[in-house]
Amino acid sequence: MSMTHSGDHHAPEGLRTRGTVIVVPGRGETRATYARLGARLAYDAYRVRVIGPPAAGPTAATVLDDLAARLTGAVEGVAAERPEGLPRPLVLAGSDLGAAALSALLATASGTSAWWPDAVVLAGLPGAGSRAGGGWEDELDVRTHCPTHRGVLTGDASVRRGALADALPQDLLDAAYADATGIPHLLLAGQADPLADHDALARAAKALPRARLVSVRGAHHDVLNDLQHRSVAAEIVAFLEALRDDLVPAVTVESSTW
Repeated sequence: MSMTHSGDHHAPEGLRTRGTVIVVPGRGETRATYARLGARLAYDAYRVRVIGPPAAGPTAATVLDDLAARLTGAVEGVAAERPEGLPRPLVLAGSDLGAAALSALLATASGTSAWWPDAVVLAGLPGAGSRAGGGWEDELDVRTHCPTHRGVLTGDASVRRGALADALPQDLLDAAYADATGIPHLLLAGQADPLADHDALARAAKALPRARLVSVRGAHHDVLNDLQHRSVAAEIVAFLEALRDDLVPAVTVESSTW
């Protein structure tokens, strides 16, 4: 099957598609930023579409209106590919601004929206006032220590350098951390992420009815694309698979000496 655009990743031919994942990038990122993650999830038979990052704006309303329109277009586009419509479950995954905007949108939108998901993955959710200054090498150090991904970011002329110095609207972050939606949430945070507010994340996770907060040892802000990206992708796949069975994991540890 041919790809519709660079953000599309399809399940292998001959396998039944197990669900749909829409990925929302963060500040300065592009669809190509998540090609590795998209390909990995697609290999496990999930239909993945990476959309463009939400348009920056001075208020939450500007960002959320743009994101809602992008999500609607993505969901309708994937649904139109096959007679049976959108492969379910539908999971929205965001990083940085993408994570904050998704969380805020869930807190403020209607559950009848065309893009309303069955679950959400929030990675690198920024804390209040989280900004990174300095030059490009300094920004890369905040983002990731994975040499391959540093090369991807550096080689992509569409990546907006210095984007992490942009402030996020405070009302957007307030809404993001006020999300109490009952759909399952997987929150991913790098232990070495200088833009994260780990205490606020812990409080937010406890306030959500169904949430799992995962701390990734040694990971930085781009937790989906740092040195630990294989383990993080495996955690996401385990979440997607458990979601298909009412969050009951297929594998449990009965005994271990390590």
